[in-house]
Amino acid sequence: MKCDISLRNRIKRAQGQMQGVLSMMDVDASCMDILTQLKAIRSSIDTAIGILTTSNLIQTIQEQNDIELDSLEDAINLVVKGIK
Repeated sequence: MKCDISLRNRIKRAQGQMQGVLSMMDVDASCMDILTQLKAIRSSIDTAIGILTTSNLIQTIQEQNDIELDSLEDAINLVVKGIK
């Protein structure tokens, strides 16, 4: 699967946030501050999962049907209406 550079950057950003959480733990940051950061990381990862899944859906439909789609909406319409 071809991964978009923005997805790769999003994962790197989450990795950096995790390093930040570890640093916060080393300096005994408050539980609430650490929790806030962990929730932000979880949200970022959830978004990355959605982007990855969507990209995979579009790429799979394009490859299996030798067509070019411009958006997720195009992919969904093909699935709902039936691929011809």
